[in-house]
Amino acid sequence: MDNAGMKKGIVLKDDWPGYSLDLFTYPEHYHEDIESVYIPHGIITNRVERLAHYIMDDFADNNNIMVLCVLKGGYKFCADLVEFIKVLGRNSNKYLETRVEFIRLKSYLNDQSTEQLQIIGSGDLSFLRGKSVLIVEAIVDTGKTMKALLKHVETFEPKMVKVAGLLVKRVPNMAESLTDYVGFEIPNHFVVGYALDYNEYFRDLNHLCVISKTGKMKFKV
Repeated sequence: MDNAGMKKGIVLKDDWPGYSLDLFTYPEHYHEDIESVYIPHGIITNRVERLAHYIMDDFADNNNIMVLCVLKGGYKFCADLVEFIKVLGRNSNKYLETRVEFIRLKSYLNDQSTEQLQIIGSGDLSFLRGKSVLIVEAIVDTGKTMKALLKHVETFEPKMVKVAGLLVKRVPNMAESLTDYVGFEIPNHFVVGYALDYNEYFRDLNHLCVISKTGKMKFKV
């Protein structure tokens, strides 16, 4: 596989059931609310470290990078990714200065994507003008949200824009081409943990887990 292919993520097959909950530690109050540990925390962090290597290589001609973290689900992925970039810089002769800014998007209700994208907070991203920008998002599926965000970002005339996605879902009309760096390509399962939520619950899980029917009903709004 070439380098570009490796940037497109570890592919989890449709029949991947995940790991038994008994093999890992997790908040006990979620015992009936999750079915399995889909991707353990250790595997997540190791893959994020590898993505940091790709980013360092691709942004080698830049002295700094503007990281635009998509909240809320992307904050853990972004924090770990930026930390790995800093560590790699400190241990090499190429230090990539990172500045992190935040934007919050809302496009989900329960476990369904809605047609309406909300940019919560300031939509003024003028600080991106002329900058090399890395958008960090937790999950990309159809790409409607990411396309809207990219269109918004481009109006501020950045020097370049790349996208890092922890997860890309295999859905009809999946938007894999929008994402330059992918942690994992997964089937169309609704996963929680590692800051991904279901109506603001489950962000405190370290692992990525598959939510159960019981969990969906308990925390439905």
